[in-house]
Amino acid sequence: MAPSDRGSKAPIPADAWQTYKRLIGYVRPHRGMFLLGMLGAVVFSISMVSFTAFAKVFGDGTFENRDPRTIVWLPLALIGLFLLRGLGDFTQTYCMGYVGRRIVKRLRGQIFERIVHLPIGFFDRNSSSVMLTRLTHNAEQIGQAATDSVLITLREALTIIGSIIALFYFNARLATIALIMGPLVAWLIGIINKKFRRYSHRIQDSIGDITRIAKETLEAPRIVKVYNAEDYQVAQFEGVNEHNRRSYMRLVLTKGLSNPVVQMVTATGSAIVLSVAISDAINGRTSMGDLLAFFVALVGIAQPLRSLVGVSGPLQQGIAAGQSIFQVIDEHPEPPGGDLVVERARGEIEYRHVYFSYPMGKGVALHDVSLKVSPGEIVAIVGRTGSGKSTVVNLLPRFYDIDSGSILIDGHELREYQLHNLREQIAVVSQEVVLFNDTIRANIAFGRNVTDEQIERAAQAALVMEFVNQLPAGLDTMVGDRGVLLSGGQRQRISIARALLKDAPILILDEAMSALDTESERIIQAALQEFMQNRTTLVIAHRLSTVENADRILVVEAGRIIESGTHAELIAQQGQYATLHRLQFNA
Repeated sequence: MAPSDRGSKAPIPADAWQTYKRLIGYVRPHRGMFLLGMLGAVVFSISMVSFTAFAKVFGDGTFENRDPRTIVWLPLALIGLFLLRGLGDFTQTYCMGYVGRRIVKRLRGQIFERIVHLPIGFFDRNSSSVMLTRLTHNAEQIGQAATDSVLITLREALTIIGSIIALFYFNARLATIALIMGPLVAWLIGIINKKFRRYSHRIQDSIGDITRIAKETLEAPRIVKVYNAEDYQVAQFEGVNEHNRRSYMRLVLTKGLSNPVVQMVTATGSAIVLSVAISDAINGRTSMGDLLAFFVALVGIAQPLRSLVGVSGPLQQGIAAGQSIFQVIDEHPEPPGGDLVVERARGEIEYRHVYFSYPMGKGVALHDVSLKVSPGEIVAIVGRTGSGKSTVVNLLPRFYDIDSGSILIDGHELREYQLHNLREQIAVVSQEVVLFNDTIRANIAFGRNVTDEQIERAAQAALVMEFVNQLPAGLDTMVGDRGVLLSGGQRQRISIARALLKDAPILILDEAMSALDTESERIIQAALQEFMQNRTTLVIAHRLSTVENADRILVVEAGRIIESGTHAELIAQQGQYATLHRLQFNA
């Protein structure tokens, strides 16, 4: 979807209201601080409205009665009002800030927790950069919508209501004239809210595009440079950046026009009131104190009204952000699986007439795949690129669920196993090595509560210690972002050590030695041969020399197993395996 196509339709108000009610629900655990903040807002509003009474006493006591006592206590009263205002301001700011940060922390925690428990299919459909935007930028906006917007609305609404009551108290006829513009102002605010909501959605979508392109460029600087694609990436970024700017400028334009338009309407009403008030003062129908108090109350409505209009932007942005975040939180996590829990599986694997197609509409990936692997057997799966080799092994940890047929471990279907327990029986070393920006030690252990001795034993077996011993910090050396400070072979060795440490009864090697040189491959293969004893191993490899010693070799083509046998048997058959082997040998 092009950036310009997104966010063109604003959500209906009912949806926005439901989202906002859900956001307010996050306030409940902190209602004590929230109510204290609201009390601060009430105190602030009372102090602001009290200036009308101050103006009344000032006008009558100074100009009408010329009371000398006002020389002392009016300045003291002014200081008292500002102290009251300051107390309310501090209370509301601190308490609402506290609640807001708690909400942001909780939301981010919920989003991240849901993300790590979502099925693989979700990540196939959604960009990681969009998820990062929701986790960071969108969550930040919600704290303001759930707290500051409520606070400002209450504070300014109370100030306006108090000022209106004061207006009617001091001069009901003038107050009625002044409030004629009320319905028109409410109509204008409604239009402004709709525009804020629409542009907020567009801005959030554009930020997701900016994050995506920046993330892709930052993660692949060598590819960008070697293909001289700097200008192309800059042009891509410029497109989404300009879309973000245009969306923001529409929001800024709406903000810029909203206050002057609303204030012009109120100023027109105020001008009419001013004319009538001057006439009353000249003809002696009102006192100086009442006149001053009336105008202080009237002017006191302008700033709160401007704030109410201004709060619409952050509020609508927060609602739009909430809708995008709740889409993630409401996603169904991976099913927990069945109730079967085993301490350690024997490792018997069986596929019975398995059909599978990816959910992205790529067609059927596996056709009627049937195979049985005995405990401790080493089975290699080979074939051309895109033939379905990786798909076969990716179904075993239930990264995806099959369309039909059944997959069994030790005679039990995968769905019978508790998902966490099922994956505890499987270790994977893939071609795509994933390391985290932590120490080598932490990357080998990766969430497992193990001793340093166990880590070092796994590192020794995977030849990690061969290069670690040359590092000043040893196993405590930081690997950098995605392991960028290490070579490809070193990263692969750490990945293998991680699998060795898990000591699972089923081992999957998916192009596990693709990044190793011939000598390292031979040494690690020897170490793996010892490790693979008494455990079921599925090996995927393009280099057929690495699988010649497997107990059985399966040849996959177009999602089907077309050949099966030992290396010698398949060479003798002169089928596809023999052809692939001959091509590699000649090369």
